Amino acid sequence: MGNKLLITTGYMGSGSSAYTDLLSEYKDLQCNNGSFEYVFLHCPNGVFDLEDKLLIGNNAIRSDEALHSFLSTMKDLYTKKHWWPGNYASNLSPHFYTLACDFVRSLTIIESDSYWYYQQNLSTLKSFFNLLLRVASKAHISPKNAILLNYHPMLLAIPTHEEFYKNAKLFIYACLNEMGLNDHSLLIDQLMLPHNLWRMGNYFNDDTYAIVVDRDPRDVFILNKYYWHPANQAVPFPLDVISFCSYYRAMRESVKPYANNHIIDVHFEDLVYCYSDTLSLLETRIGYKPEDHIMRFDKFDPHVSINNTQLFKNDMYRDEAKYIEENLKEYLYSFPYDKPDHDGLIF
Repeated sequence: MGNKLLITTGYMGSGSSAYTDLLSEYKDLQCNNGSFEYVFLHCPNGVFDLEDKLLIGNNAIRSDEALHSFLSTMKDLYTKKHWWPGNYASNLSPHFYTLACDFVRSLTIIESDSYWYYQQNLSTLKSFFNLLLRVASKAHISPKNAILLNYHPMLLAIPTHEEFYKNAKLFIYACLNEMGLNDHSLLIDQLMLPHNLWRMGNYFNDDTYAIVVDRDPRDVFILNKYYWHPANQAVPFPLDVISFCSYYRAMRESVKPYANNHIIDVHFEDLVYCYSDTLSLLETRIGYKPEDHIMRFDKFDPHVSINNTQLFKNDMYRDEAKYIEENLKEYLYSFPYDKPDHDGLIF
């Protein structure tokens, strides 16, 4: 069996880390940094934004903004040690930013000394000092001589689809190999999001599997409003139940359909109420055997995580739960039985 890439993902607070914990119990499957979320593909100005900018409505000056915005974001991810999704120098590889620069060079046709209006969009203070410089020198300040101008060499790139995906895939796999994919199978949390799984075939080999985790929205709402938000761990869901339902439906309906046998849709609750069947499903789809599960219950225990289900049955949340039941019917989980009384939030 060759090395595999497994990606756990979900719909904000849906419990994908439970599947990360579970799969970490399998033989020869490395999970670098546990549930650390690697966002460099789907974050603003990440690889997917670069794809859209260079392949949809691109032009010379648009490509310059796209490439420099991408590099700026990759540098932030690489250098910022105290930014929770960052510090890639340690969390991914000391070579990460060099690989990002190599990727940009592979797409760049021309590096030009020209500049454009985007670079002349200065802050009020910078514009004032530039004006003073021009008045004092009685001359035009060229971009190379005006240190206050937002100047950088223009990077021009108009790749074909084939060129972009080829070079993006080389960049991604260079990063994955830095993380050890050449030596062992790799498990990464949130490397992709459900909203961009339709792109998966353009970026990954056939030995890649995505596990998409859903969760009953009643519990998601209650956890966010009454547990995570008060603990300053909130996800960006509205705390008003009416707004929550509107936002949740819009979020789920915005997901572009994907058709890929290597994308496995599951529920967080499946690990609790259908543990053995869920393991069998994952093993069959991914290609593991029961004997590969060498650390059973070491990181995920359904008898513990059951405390994090059916929270909506508490009388405190009755009215809000009922509203969600009526307005998000198709996203509810069908629980096979009532859990024991809640005795403490674990997950």
